[in-house]
Amino acid sequence: MPRSPRKIKNCKVAWPAGIDRRPRRDLLRDFVKMQVPLSHPTRPRLWKIRDGLPMEPIIREASLSIGRGGVIIYPTETFYALGGLPTSQGATGRIFAIKGRGHDKPLPLIASCQQDVRQVTAAWPDTAERLAGAFWPGPLTLLLPASPKLPAELHWATDRIAVRISSHPVATALAEAVGGLLISTSANISGQPAVADPADMEPVLTSQVDGLINAGRLTGGRPSSIVDLSQGIPRLIRAGSIPWRDIRAVLQA
Repeated sequence: MPRSPRKIKNCKVAWPAGIDRRPRRDLLRDFVKMQVPLSHPTRPRLWKIRDGLPMEPIIREASLSIGRGGVIIYPTETFYALGGLPTSQGATGRIFAIKGRGHDKPLPLIASCQQDVRQVTAAWPDTAERLAGAFWPGPLTLLLPASPKLPAELHWATDRIAVRISSHPVATALAEAVGGLLISTSANISGQPAVADPADMEPVLTSQVDGLINAGRLTGGRPSSIVDLSQGIPRLIRAGSIPWRDIRAVLQA
């Protein structure tokens, strides 16, 4: 059942500076020409989240790696995800290459708070406000009109961006530590099942990242539900953890 609306925490950080503002056609042309390495020269850094121990040192080290353009595997409330800076062409290109993901499938984001979501969206309809109030933080991804300041290669010039606020403390803290926004696509080879346990990850994938935050076996089950709010009438794009009937109940309330 949908949860009672609640206030989403205020942001402590702002969208990173230094967005490349060249014409979109130039960005896409250069992105296609990028030579992305298919392997990483060193073994990835491994961090283990342990009960009773602070996770701040892990978040700090992982965020520094991401800030240098690195790609990290980290836990979310459903499955493990590949993450990097949305503003880094190098990280974006590596994630596409590591997954073997087609560029017709743009990369979704996790935000640390709603203020950060607003910075990457060109519109925030009333439907988004109601769904965010009912289901965030949690496994509901909203597809919204993308802000023109977002790098075009992130959404491959579709002018839409998929974003959510995760309920997993590591995902939220990591997004906040890197500036409020973090790429969040399942840590698997495209076409393969999403992974809830690091022990099940393909070595060909883990060998290409800069680090892995191991929080043990996750809930798994179904991925986040995706609802398209970019065309006016809300539309279910992917069935997931939150049933469509619960989403419709909030929209029709």
